Amino acid sequence: MVVPITKRNFSDILKSTFIKTILQYYVILRPFKNHYSDMSEVKLTQYSHGSGCGCKISPKVLDQILHTFTPQSAFSNLLVGNKDKDDAAVFDLGNGEAIISTTDFFMPIVDDAFDFGRIASTNALSDIYAMGGEPMMAIAILGWPIDTIPAEIAQRVLDGSRATCTAANIPLAGGHSIDSPEPFFGLAVTGKVKIEHLKQNSTATEGCLLYLTKPLGVGLLATAQKMGISNPEYLQVAVNQMATLNKVGADLGKLSAVKALTDVTGFGLLGHLVEMCEGSNLSAEISYEKVPKMPQANDYLYPFCAPKGCNTNWESYGEKVSAITDTQRILLADPQTSGGLLIAVEPTGKEELERILQENGISTESFGQMIAKTEKSINVI
Repeated sequence: MVVPITKRNFSDILKSTFIKTILQYYVILRPFKNHYSDMSEVKLTQYSHGSGCGCKISPKVLDQILHTFTPQSAFSNLLVGNKDKDDAAVFDLGNGEAIISTTDFFMPIVDDAFDFGRIASTNALSDIYAMGGEPMMAIAILGWPIDTIPAEIAQRVLDGSRATCTAANIPLAGGHSIDSPEPFFGLAVTGKVKIEHLKQNSTATEGCLLYLTKPLGVGLLATAQKMGISNPEYLQVAVNQMATLNKVGADLGKLSAVKALTDVTGFGLLGHLVEMCEGSNLSAEISYEKVPKMPQANDYLYPFCAPKGCNTNWESYGEKVSAITDTQRILLADPQTSGGLLIAVEPTGKEELERILQENGISTESFGQMIAKTEKSINVI
């Protein structure tokens, strides 16, 4: 017998089908949703909308977020704080030394979990070295979609972090985790520095020569991976570079001729150099040909390969830079994850600086200098 469908029993059927579907998902399908026979099948970059330091909020938007009309208390021991746009906060202990405090985290920039942990940790530690200091300990910050990616993968991320902390001779002393829609990882790091060795990004002087300790291009290579068009050999070069600690920063802190120091990350070389120029009330003149570049990035110097952060960076500070070509813009505004140190050194300290860099396996030359303030913050020649 055929039962005619009426409004009433159609509603009952719909409800029954809906309930059955929900039960099938939670009882049958969901337990297998994050099952992988091989952990290498998990491609972490496919689980996030951004990657690495390219996830950073653009400088222009960040200025809006940080702006406040709320009266701020004065703390005489706070040597470097939020208003300084520097790499970390610095607190005077009153005995000639200061504590450095910083945090940094982001979404996966590589598919391999162990490498992701290494890179995110290296990037977070860089802020301590960029202040001329040495790290003391770190605690982890983990966000993980536990119903989507196996917990074993998160464990590999932490193992990568431990490996980097061991290389930095510090403990990974604890941390905090949450269930989040997209994976992210990073560290909160505590460091120390003698106040006489403290370096900032706003204290460059006219005539200082500019150096960069790591070549540009990792943002382009990481984006190529996310698009599925990367060369595996190229990517490994990028991974090795991003996982290299900026330990030399602690040695640079002891050089009186080094007048300003910062690390180049999500805002790209131009963005961090603009901050140095504005903080120092100077401009910079740089040679594009002399800027250190990864030769592997040449294959991806096209607009469709540029990270989203490259465009948002340029929209934030492009008006402060002299006219440049699209190719130059793509590389100079490329968001760097765990990038190198940007150094401003007096000409009298050039030889000593280059000697220390060479002793640390860094081969580079000056690509520009700080000049008296001009219409543009950065003049590219």
